[in-house]
Amino acid sequence: MGSLARYLVIRALAIIPTILILYTLVFIILRILPGDPILAVLGTKNIPPDQLENLRRMAGLDKPLYIQYFSYLFNFLRGDFGVTITFPSGVPISTYIAQRFPATLELAICGFIVSIVIGLGTGALAAVKKGTKIDGALKLYSILAYVTFIPLLGMVLQYIFGVYLKWLPIAQRIDPGLAPSSVTGLYVLDSLLTANWAALRSSVLHLILPSITLGIVLSGAYTRLLRNNMVEVLSSDFIRSYYSRGIRERKINWYALKNAFLPVVTYMGLQFAILLGGMVLTESTFSWPGMGTFIVERLDYRDYTSIQAAIIFFAFIVGLISLIVDAVYALLDPRIRY
Repeated sequence: MGSLARYLVIRALAIIPTILILYTLVFIILRILPGDPILAVLGTKNIPPDQLENLRRMAGLDKPLYIQYFSYLFNFLRGDFGVTITFPSGVPISTYIAQRFPATLELAICGFIVSIVIGLGTGALAAVKKGTKIDGALKLYSILAYVTFIPLLGMVLQYIFGVYLKWLPIAQRIDPGLAPSSVTGLYVLDSLLTANWAALRSSVLHLILPSITLGIVLSGAYTRLLRNNMVEVLSSDFIRSYYSRGIRERKINWYALKNAFLPVVTYMGLQFAILLGGMVLTESTFSWPGMGTFIVERLDYRDYTSIQAAIIFFAFIVGLISLIVDAVYALLDPRIRY
C-alpha cells in the first residue's frame, strides 16, 4: 500500500472516534437541557402520570441513560438511524434524511460555487492591485463579509429582490406543482435529466438568493487567504525572474494564482464545516426544506434521536470531505509526502 493510501486509511479510521466523541457530547447536552420531549409534543402538562409514563416507555425514555446511549449507538453502527420519538412519532429518521439532504446538498454546492467565484476573484484582484484603493476596499469587503449575520443579509436581499423589485422568489425550493420527477433529489439536476424546463427555471430562480447569501458570507475568508498568499508568491524570486525574462504580466499573475491556490484547497475542506453550520441559518431564513430546517424543527420538539442522527450524519459528511481534500491536495502538490 502506498504512503498516500496508508495515510487516507488512517484518516478514515480517525473519523470513527471523532463521531463517537461528537455523539457523546450531543447525547449529554440534549439530556441536561430543561424540558421533556413528550410534554413538548403534547403541548400541555395536564396529562395523567400513568399515561405520560406509557408514552415515555413507548419512546424508550424510561430506560437508564447508559442503556439509551449504547442502544442507539449499536443501532447506528448497524445503519439504523432510529425513529422520531415526537410528532410525527415512529417515522424512520433515514426517511427524513433521504428527503431533506438533497435539498441541503444542492444549496451547499451552489453556495460553495458562489463563494469560490467571489472569493478567488476578489482575492486575486486585491493581490494584483496591492497597495491601491481597490486593495483596501476588497480587504474591507473580506472583513465585512466574514462577520455578516446570514439572516440579516438574507432578509435584506429578500426585501430588495423579492419584495421591492419582485425579481426573485424569497422562500422554498420551487413553485408549487412544479417539482420534477425525483431521480437524485437535486431539483436542478432532475429537471435537466427529465427535460422539465419549467421546473429548471423555477428551481434555479429559487436557488439564487440563498446561494448568494451563503456565498457572500463564506467568500470573505477566501478573499483574505488568497490575497495574502498571492502577494507572497508575487514577491518571490521565481516571479522576479519571470519579469526579467519579459514574460507578460497576465501570464505571471496566472502562475502566481496557481501557486497561491494550494493552501486555499485545504481551507475549502475546513470551510465546509462552516458551510454546514451556515446552512441552518440560511435554510431557516429562506424556508428551505433541508437538513437545517429539519434540525430546527426537531429541536422545538426535543426529539433526541432525530437531532443525534442529523448531527452525526453531518459529522460523517465533513469527515468524508476532509479525506477528499487531503487526496486532492496531495495530487496538486507532488512535494507532499505522507
